Amino acid sequence: MPRSPDLDHPVDDHLVEAFLTASRVLVAVAARSLAAGNAEITLAQHRALVVLAAHGPQRVADLAELLEVNSSNATRNCDRLQRRGLVRRDRDPDDRRAVRVSLTPPGEHLVQQITAARREEISRILSAMPGSAPGPLLTALRAFTDAAGEVPGPSWSLGWGTNPENRA
Repeated sequence: MPRSPDLDHPVDDHLVEAFLTASRVLVAVAARSLAAGNAEITLAQHRALVVLAAHGPQRVADLAELLEVNSSNATRNCDRLQRRGLVRRDRDPDDRRAVRVSLTPPGEHLVQQITAARREEISRILSAMPGSAPGPLLTALRAFTDAAGEVPGPSWSLGWGTNPENRA
């Protein structure tokens, strides 16, 4: 049984396998939802848009850190997103040497559109589950996303930032 890198307790192989299978389903849902936006962006570019929606304007180096990629990858994605009019670059008012990347209104609209398509498909899948599953599943998924350090969906999609107190 594999061990958790940070904790001294074993991780159940069946649980890991179940999450791997679920992750394949979610990646497929994510890929299909991108088509709903008709913007021809990659999953990596969409992730950058979501991070900007969650955290607000960022220097590219800070965005790269949030995305856990190197700065050159973040720069290339921002270049492509800027050419499509989904992000813009502005001088940082506090440091004129720095440039901050932010979503444009079309970028915000695209994130909302893709999220709505993703929400609809996930709702369809969840509605096909047995009636008793949602409660324990909700608890488990919140614990999983908290452990991963992911921003809760309602926080960024409603413009609340990353304050966990705003979580419903």
